[in-house]
Amino acid sequence: MNTISVLTLRLAEAIGLYMIVIGMGGLTAPQRWRAMMDDLERSPGLVMALGFPVFAVGAALVLIHSIWRDPLSIIVSTIGYAALIEGALLLAVPGPLIRIGRWSLNFTRAWAIVSIVLGILLFLAGLTGRATVIA
Repeated sequence: MNTISVLTLRLAEAIGLYMIVIGMGGLTAPQRWRAMMDDLERSPGLVMALGFPVFAVGAALVLIHSIWRDPLSIIVSTIGYAALIEGALLLAVPGPLIRIGRWSLNFTRAWAIVSIVLGILLFLAGLTGRATVIA
């Protein structure tokens, strides 16, 4: 896959690896995801402690990579904005996100498989892609 930036390729690899690892965790120990949601529902401090790094990672991605020129850069940029928005919501109004998270536990294995597949695709796109000038 051609993209405009080497940074896009490296971020795609890193995000892809993250998605693979998180998906593997969901497949091998789905009860941990349920326990995590239980903890988040009981502890506003934990929600704040989680919201800050999610916001910070999203903000960092947005600051260094807001490129909208090709499919891979759009995907990476969208992930950055999604993390920024998710972190902001966790800090400001966490209730709706926690409810969505609780509901999504009904599909833990499906989410895990989707995460692994998309992670592999993103990782491979970053690993095998080329940074070239796109006309």
